[in-house]
Amino acid sequence: MEDRDGTRLFLFGAGYSARAVAKRMRPELGAITGTTRETSHATGLRSEGIRPLVYDGKGRSEAVSNALAEADLVLISIAPGETGDPVLNHFRQDLAAARPRAVVYLSTVGVYGDHGGDWVDEATPCRPVSDRSRQRVSAEAGWELFALETGIHVAIIRLAGIYGPGRGPFEKVRSGKARRIVKPDQLFNRIHADDIAAITEAAFVRGAEGIFNASDDEPAPPQDVIGHAAALLGVEPPEAIAFEEAEMSPMARSFYGENKRVRNQKIKDVLGVDLAYPTYREGLAAILQEEQPSRNGTETSDDAQEMESTGINSM
Repeated sequence: MEDRDGTRLFLFGAGYSARAVAKRMRPELGAITGTTRETSHATGLRSEGIRPLVYDGKGRSEAVSNALAEADLVLISIAPGETGDPVLNHFRQDLAAARPRAVVYLSTVGVYGDHGGDWVDEATPCRPVSDRSRQRVSAEAGWELFALETGIHVAIIRLAGIYGPGRGPFEKVRSGKARRIVKPDQLFNRIHADDIAAITEAAFVRGAEGIFNASDDEPAPPQDVIGHAAALLGVEPPEAIAFEEAEMSPMARSFYGENKRVRNQKIKDVLGVDLAYPTYREGLAAILQEEQPSRNGTETSDDAQEMESTGINSM
């Protein structure tokens, strides 16, 4: 990466994953700007070295356009909606005119849909099940077209279930709210936030193009992850509950309708990434070690806990 001291990173959506990227890359950057929907989040972003811009995604913003004009690297971590991708809808011309050195779009392995537990890779055709995954497929196509028409390097990174500091199962296990929901032969991949950051940085540094799966090396049943978290805490695992009998929100239940193993060889071969946490075991051990000195009783919603334990994206 050239002139690292002056490099400017722009985050469309300074959420959990984007902040992990900012944390990793901050020492090499001149400035980081990120959008947030909530004014209340601005102080927290500033404390992390991110200049906040409040933006609701509903139209063009002059402040965002001005920041984009100075950006060298752009990370998109905003979900599309029924009307399409908000960045392409409102800032396509601004981004094309700014000509950043590289763009990274964070997507989801949900675009693959259900493959009955078979392996998928970047060449596997997408057959999304949910509306949100169909919207992701459409957004990905929009970014591929943008790259083709502008010549700007765009890497699409499909994230497996995101977990990391502050987003692990330990508080749920400690509080007795964790559940081991068992659906025979169900598997999910996961990806630690630190590995998301390493993959994203590598894509920026290399000016990568195309699609990359960001997933760990070991797709695993969700009940195994909860059981291992309980073992790390030295407590009895929650009682197993059959999927058919479990009380779940429609969103949480829908994720169990997609079953696949996600290959990640391309991030290793093309981006040169060695995962810090190749399985949930290393990842959970690291989270626990980080949480122990400063447990703050952080709670998550039931859906969020289900997402963390199964392998579901919430950026």
